[in-house]
Amino acid sequence: MALYEHIFLARQDIAPQQVDELLSLYKSVIEAHGGKVGRVENWGLRPLAYRIRKNRKAYYVLINIDAPATAIAEVERQMHINEDILRYMTVRVEKHEKEKSAMFSRLDRNGHIGLDEERSRSSRRQREDVIEGVEL
Repeated sequence: MALYEHIFLARQDIAPQQVDELLSLYKSVIEAHGGKVGRVENWGLRPLAYRIRKNRKAYYVLINIDAPATAIAEVERQMHINEDILRYMTVRVEKHEKEKSAMFSRLDRNGHIGLDEERSRSSRRQREDVIEGVEL
C-alpha cells in the first residue's frame, strides 16, 4: 500500500458537525477498501485565496492515508460527486510527517496566529519604521 496526504475543502455554509460527518464517511470508504487513516488535521474555517463556486471561505481538512490506489480513486470519485466539497487534492508521499503540518503549527486552538508568529510580525514592523537610521 502507498502513503498519501489528502486535503479537501468543504463549503463555508455547512456546520462543523457536517464536516466531521464527511470526514467519517471518507474514512469508512478508505477502510472498506483495505486502507488505514492516520493523522487527521482539521484546520477549520479559513479564507480562500480566490472565490470558488461563490465561496470566500472553506473548511480545510488534511488526512494522512495508507491505502491502495483503488481506495483513493473511490474517495476522489465520491468527493467529485458531493456538492459540499469545493476542492480536493491527493499527493503520494514517501513517508508521513511525524509532527504537525506547517499550516496547523501556525494556528493555535482558536484558529488565530500563535504568539511566535505575532512577535516576528511586530519586530518586522519595527524594522520597517526605521529607514536609513532615522526613526519615524
